[in-house]
Amino acid sequence: MPKAQELKSEKIRVLNSPEAVDRLYYGRGWTDGLPIIPPTEERVLKMLKGTKRDAQELIGAVPPKWGPATTEKLAINAVMAGCLPEYMPVIIAAMMAMIEEQSFNLYGVQATTHPVAPLVVVNGPIAKKLDMNSGYGLFGPGARANAAIGRAIRLILVNVGGAVPGRLDRATHGQPSKYSYCVAENEDENPWEPLHVERGFARDANVVTVCPSESPHNINDHDSNTALGVLTTVAGTMAITGSNNTHMMGGEPMVCFGPEHASTVAKDGLSKTDVKKFLFEKARIHYNRFPKEAVDFKKRIPERFGSFDENTMFPIANKWEDMMVMVGGGAGKHSLFIPTFGLARSATRAIED
Repeated sequence: MPKAQELKSEKIRVLNSPEAVDRLYYGRGWTDGLPIIPPTEERVLKMLKGTKRDAQELIGAVPPKWGPATTEKLAINAVMAGCLPEYMPVIIAAMMAMIEEQSFNLYGVQATTHPVAPLVVVNGPIAKKLDMNSGYGLFGPGARANAAIGRAIRLILVNVGGAVPGRLDRATHGQPSKYSYCVAENEDENPWEPLHVERGFARDANVVTVCPSESPHNINDHDSNTALGVLTTVAGTMAITGSNNTHMMGGEPMVCFGPEHASTVAKDGLSKTDVKKFLFEKARIHYNRFPKEAVDFKKRIPERFGSFDENTMFPIANKWEDMMVMVGGGAGKHSLFIPTFGLARSATRAIED
């Protein structure tokens, strides 16, 4: 039989009332500002039953404070966020992806002035098993798994990583997705290979992809009934001078196609690769749309921007392969542009059984 889990975190005594716990945790900066579920020893031990990992196993160090993220500490924050034990494998996989993939640049994501948050995308049968929302309102409220998993990850980034707003988290404005940013891809209505299959996993594998992202920007196209029309609108929305992708000409700008737009594009015979190549070529910004200061900045870094003149059209990524495409949402002629940090790459990891 497996040994009983032993908890080693400091234990704090507090009056047995939700209000007293909230006052204590809020006063010490341990929450996201919302009420939390008190992480009692009983609740944490129950949460740990959602994973085979030992409570004291080190998942990794979370920047910028470089706090040690043990399984126990992840479970404590999962309790606070309102998670169920079966959410633990997703939380662990997402944290490991961000910590272990150096190109994700978790330090930069945590400490930057940019309003970036880790977007967690879940693929595979586990999404339905956990009743995750991939359809109507997937980025909004209403689905416990989406909300609680995303919130647990944020609490871990704050409580273990030290990313307290205004202290080590220096985001100028922040964004609503810093509360929770977790969805499942709508694989049932995806006319292309889903994100995890594109990244080398079997269709029935359970996988999490974490992408350092801004909040979604709506793309409205109720007029187009061809792939060319839809993609022209999408590209035009992506070609903005103020995004980090444009400023850095890096990262992996993402489009979350609504199922109707995806269907329109796919019916014209375009593959996901075709879509990425089109967006890379058409989501460009003319030299004259940039202020002089921005042009001067680009001239000082030829290794990034190359040589250019007043006729140059600047792309928002280094190559077409860097464009990310997924499908999500319900009916309606809307899609989403999700700009990214620019100085970081997405990370994908299998979710353990």
